[in-house]
Amino acid sequence: MKVRSFWWLGLVAAVLLLPGCGRAEKPAAGPEVPRGYVATLEVEIDGQVYGFGPFVGYYFRPLDPADLSRVAFICFNERRFYTLDLPENSRLFEGEAVLVRLPDAGFSLPDSGGRIRPVSFPRAPAAWLATRPAPQDEFVHFHSLYNAAGPSLRGYWLRHRALAAFTYDMGGRVGPKGPLYHRAVPGVDRDFAHLVEFDRGPASAGR
Repeated sequence: MKVRSFWWLGLVAAVLLLPGCGRAEKPAAGPEVPRGYVATLEVEIDGQVYGFGPFVGYYFRPLDPADLSRVAFICFNERRFYTLDLPENSRLFEGEAVLVRLPDAGFSLPDSGGRIRPVSFPRAPAAWLATRPAPQDEFVHFHSLYNAAGPSLRGYWLRHRALAAFTYDMGGRVGPKGPLYHRAVPGVDRDFAHLVEFDRGPASAGR
């Protein structure tokens, strides 16, 4: 599998959005994102270009600029989107993401109903869950790549390490019975949502 990195396109976009580059208004204050992290990745695999992101508060950095098979990430509490326990723009998580291809398992990928469609672990084919990197109990969340055709079987397994203690309640929008809701404590978050998510891309949001 040939994987090429287009992460630098995100840096170009970030530069174009800096003050003094054609935007007269002052941008809203955001998190202090370390150098080298970007909101969107573009990856070429076997001649096809896929996207990953953007997601509220998440920023990614390739461990090797020429290879996006493994990336580091940081998640901030932008707009208090993930928890009301901590201030806006607090660092919530850091972690790693590992690129895999889920095997064909006779499961039709969702192609409608908004941007992201989740599949819970109990419903996911065992062959998909077997692709989790070791230690498997720490890589508990998958998010797909996307292209113009929609979601892909390729994507990243993510391992989240919480940097503080807080209730992950999507800013008060989900309750204890929701699959996302849990209590995070410093360290590897094995209770992060056990989901395989298929992403149609930001252009599909609201459809």
